[in-house]
Amino acid sequence: MKKLVQDFEVLHKEELNKGTFVIDIKASKPLPDIKPGQFVNVLVENATNTFLRRPLSIHFVDYEKNIIKLYIKKLGEGTTKLGDLKLGDRLNIVFPLGNQYSIPKNSKTLLIGGGCGVAPLLYLAKHLKEAGNEVTTILGVRSAYDAVELDSYKEYGRIFVTTEDGSIGEKGYPTQHSVLNEKFDYTFTCGPELMMKAVAAYAKSKDIPCEVSLENTMACGFGACLCCVTDTKRGNICTCTEGPVFNINELKW
Repeated sequence: MKKLVQDFEVLHKEELNKGTFVIDIKASKPLPDIKPGQFVNVLVENATNTFLRRPLSIHFVDYEKNIIKLYIKKLGEGTTKLGDLKLGDRLNIVFPLGNQYSIPKNSKTLLIGGGCGVAPLLYLAKHLKEAGNEVTTILGVRSAYDAVELDSYKEYGRIFVTTEDGSIGEKGYPTQHSVLNEKFDYTFTCGPELMMKAVAAYAKSKDIPCEVSLENTMACGFGACLCCVTDTKRGNICTCTEGPVFNINELKW
């Protein structure tokens, strides 16, 4: 798929909770076909210590409005600068990068996300529903304060929450939720590596396919800088070009 470099305009900004934002960026040209799981590399301007582009999962795409939604959590200088963007600001991005989650048909699918790693799952849920799948999503967060966008997920299927403090949903971690007692056909996940490894272990125990999206640092997006190399059963490969989505059977987990 052809990679593009374009300036986007910040059209809308929504603060989900303190430090977490969704921004809508509008393209000047019609958007190409963008798949769930793909990402963009964003140029962070006016940052003294952020020299490399920042990889961000594509949170959602609205072709009618010609916008991409990006989910941003302020974690360092780069993401703080992005979170401080104002309406009308310009953002230079390289896109669409990477591969995509598989989209089965007419199956019972389970999505598990944690932290800011939930970013690609909403767009994935949309595609899965459109393909005739039954979609169940579990979000693992620290507390009710962090349980955001639940109504958006409800548009595409069931949504469950686990919290570490038990303030909403079931207390514990996503891989401990009682809905896992049901039978699913596919599992997809994104989030902290420890959580994804636990999801992978669950999927293997149930003998169901599982795909994970790795969050390695991906500076160039073209496999040139080798920042994102990951060790797989195929050898060392670039996450930005061969991933970020991998079947767990490819990984040495």
